[in-house]
Amino acid sequence: MRENPAWLPMFLLARLMPFRKAHWLTARRVVQDKIATPSIFGDLQAEAIAAELRRTGIFSGLTLPRPIQEEIARFGHETPCFGNFDRRLEFLAGDHAEAERRFGRTILSGHHYEQIMQCPAALAVQQDPLLLNVARHYLGGEARLITTRTWWSFPTRNASDADLSRASFKFHFDLDDWRMLKFFFYLSDVDATSGPHVFLRGSHNRRRLKHQLTLLVGHAAEEVLAFYGEENAITLTGQAGSGFVEDPFGFHMGTLAKEKPRLMMEVGFGVSKPSKRRYHGEPVVR
Repeated sequence: MRENPAWLPMFLLARLMPFRKAHWLTARRVVQDKIATPSIFGDLQAEAIAAELRRTGIFSGLTLPRPIQEEIARFGHETPCFGNFDRRLEFLAGDHAEAERRFGRTILSGHHYEQIMQCPAALAVQQDPLLLNVARHYLGGEARLITTRTWWSFPTRNASDADLSRASFKFHFDLDDWRMLKFFFYLSDVDATSGPHVFLRGSHNRRRLKHQLTLLVGHAAEEVLAFYGEENAITLTGQAGSGFVEDPFGFHMGTLAKEKPRLMMEVGFGVSKPSKRRYHGEPVVR
């Protein structure tokens, strides 16, 4: 709040549909570039992707070129990560089991934080013109890059009820900005045992009054599915390199990796000034 006093009204009001819809009316028109810059994603059309996002909240037709995917995955394997958002728990992903023994605690995730900025392939994805064009066509002309991160989700046999009760393992929606868009890419093969992402199609456009008025982040799956429709829940699996983009105001959740670890990349866009609290789970950039 001290850094950006505008955060508090956003956090309180952006969850309320009338205020949210009013803010969308302030979106600036997109100025079309006269010279198209080639994208690593080929000839996908930003306007068509934005139209699908407006309709369902998600588009799942993105694929990283194999050399890009392999380079980021190699970075993820060779660069130490920090377990459970704690920089004191530093280890290589391949040493996860040994790290749990050494630190004496369950480790469900491992983030690379600012180290990802040292990976040229990750920067190529972050700076690809298609991502910014999709963000501008969907969020408005003021859309800007907010964050880039990679992280591991690890299977563990020692997860407690407290670990599994975290909001990320329940249906929730993000309130990092008035208007947001997040691109996700699987950097390892993801099946039902690897912690696939789940999204509720259409939930970005409608919101139960109860879910607008509560400050609780996570909601039980049974409650959410009963209102928004179980048929709208899409579980996103795919080979390494597959990707999707979603409006994170829609209900979504991570699932627990049961057998195989998952390496994932996120590139996020918003419309407000980026915060110094840019690394997921950390209060301040170091």
